[in-house]
Amino acid sequence: KLDFRHHNYKEMRKLMKSVNEMCPDITHIYSIGKSYMGLKLYVMEISDNPGKHELGEPEFRYVAGMHGNEVLGRELLLNLMEYICHEYKCGNQRIVHLVKETRIHLLPSMNPDGYEMAYKKGSELAGWSLGRYSYEGIDMNHNFADLNTVMWDAIELETDKSKLINHYFPIPEYYTSEDAMVAPETRAVISWMQTIPFVLSANLHGGELVVTYPFDMTKDWAPREHTPTPDESFFRWLATVYASTNHVMSNPDRRPCHNEDFLHYNNIINGANWHTVPGSMNDFSYLHTNCFEVTVELSCDKFPHASELPIEWENNKESLLVYMEQVHRGIKGVVKDKDTEAGIAYAIIKVDDIDHHIRSAFDGDFWRMLNPGAYDITVTAEGYFPATRSCRVEYEHYPTICDFHLTKTPKQPSFEFYC
Repeated sequence: KLDFRHHNYKEMRKLMKSVNEMCPDITHIYSIGKSYMGLKLYVMEISDNPGKHELGEPEFRYVAGMHGNEVLGRELLLNLMEYICHEYKCGNQRIVHLVKETRIHLLPSMNPDGYEMAYKKGSELAGWSLGRYSYEGIDMNHNFADLNTVMWDAIELETDKSKLINHYFPIPEYYTSEDAMVAPETRAVISWMQTIPFVLSANLHGGELVVTYPFDMTKDWAPREHTPTPDESFFRWLATVYASTNHVMSNPDRRPCHNEDFLHYNNIINGANWHTVPGSMNDFSYLHTNCFEVTVELSCDKFPHASELPIEWENNKESLLVYMEQVHRGIKGVVKDKDTEAGIAYAIIKVDDIDHHIRSAFDGDFWRMLNPGAYDITVTAEGYFPATRSCRVEYEHYPTICDFHLTKTPKQPSFEFYC
């Protein structure tokens, strides 16, 4: 039986602890930092070997509560960890497979300070904005480093296109200074992103019924304009997977939440084509890390009444599960030294005709999310000859194994001259 009610900070922590005690072999609770008011940002890790990265096993994350008054995502993630624990113990083969093949991280409350403000007022009185921002008044979905402008400025200014980068854009110095208006919660999430080689993510919001995908920011600061990434087709697939399995979004007879009827877009939209969002977590995740991320707007009501939570769980349960399963779509492999068999960290994986590269993790493993089809993959690493091979992605829900063994380049001889 799932705990269908709104949980304040102490109750959330208690529920997470009870799940950990019920399933100690597959769960681990950790904190990625603290809010401005000192509340810990707790994460529930679910894995068959919790506490460590396993070679070849992709890392997945859900983030909820970035806006503290958009509370449904928080409760859905608490229900999700309860559900996975229970179903794993009961031998549900779908859940057992998911846990054994994926390392899952659930952050139910990125903005616990904002949530506590909204929670004290309750669902009837919280309003549209109370608790949305951090305690300092920062909107965290506009608070990540704007790497879009860095990328677009470089494209315009650089005459030698071979020098351009298309991934792992560095964070500008101004953003890392002590006096920069960056919330401690945002800094904690960025550090988390940089520490764990996440492959796929979604952040859960409320107030609308739609799934948005990058880019979230328009190129010329227009209020709204379709602004695709090089991985547009795969992002559309990810968004469609969630929207098409959500009971409410997929209902052709549902009424729109507000003025815009997203049924006309099949309940998915390029974020920038809805409204421009500089400094979004989706765009930062794509441009600074390997991770693909979408935003899910879960319900018209930002703070639904507790009596609606069981229905909302049924509306979203399949969507939450099937979206996680997409982390296994595409190719994966390990980049190794041909002679020593040691993994090569930070090798660059390039897909022909897609202008966005990724990098191998610290032990040489990598995951490249791709739609079905044949691809030429090239891997480069400092001190090694590049290698290219063709890899075919099938329609099945498992990745194509595409390993690489790189040969070291010969060391340049040193010449000594004697007088």
